[in-house]
Amino acid sequence: MNKRQKEALAPWGLLIIILVLWEVVVRAFSIPDYIFPAPTQIANEFGEFGGPLLQAAFKTFWVTMAGFGIAIVVGVLLGFLIGSSKMAYAAVYPLMTAFNAVPKAAIVPILIVWFGIGVTPAILTAFLISFFPITVNIATGLATLEPELEDVLRVLGAKRWDVLTKVGLPRCMPFFYGSLKVAITLAFVGTVLAEMTAGDSGIGYLMQTAGSQQRLPLAFAGLVTIGAMAMAMYELFSYVEKHTTAWAHRGSHGE
Repeated sequence: MNKRQKEALAPWGLLIIILVLWEVVVRAFSIPDYIFPAPTQIANEFGEFGGPLLQAAFKTFWVTMAGFGIAIVVGVLLGFLIGSSKMAYAAVYPLMTAFNAVPKAAIVPILIVWFGIGVTPAILTAFLISFFPITVNIATGLATLEPELEDVLRVLGAKRWDVLTKVGLPRCMPFFYGSLKVAITLAFVGTVLAEMTAGDSGIGYLMQTAGSQQRLPLAFAGLVTIGAMAMAMYELFSYVEKHTTAWAHRGSHGE
């Protein structure tokens, strides 16, 4: 088994160890499932409520993707604006930082007043919580373009727009994919938060209902479902990143 195969199997080995220890602790101390369920009890919920969990997961997934798609568009455009101008960077970045510091749980009730209960607050919450990393990474990639390289390109006749689009944006791609891997996990957090507060369906609503009925195994099953979807999207972006920006990862995964 080579080094790359060992690295690929390492997370699964760690997960198995955690699950075994978790099961042993719950069984050894006879912890009731309404306080802290064992992995086997959570697995039983997937068998018993597989249909509702799948429906809720599908609803949460497409709502998250809708908000995340908006975040990508807005984040890239705003990041390009901020990163391409020192004046815009100085004016907009502090305001964005202040906005990002506002707890999104405090914004959900406002969205409910404006848009009512349903998918719209969830989509907007997913967007609001996930666009900031994309914007920051795009802006950073453009703003940190080497002055020497820009001077050389200017001497060769390149305009500011040419430097940004033909050099700056390709240079931002590793930053961009890194931001996507962070933002997608935040988008799921935003969706579930809104569903628990203002939703009438989805994983968040299911978890809220299960928690109110003290059905902790079902609530944990919802958490596992969210984690699995977020991890799948994270791996998807990692795969695309490695196959589109191989130049930025050369030699980083030696045998």
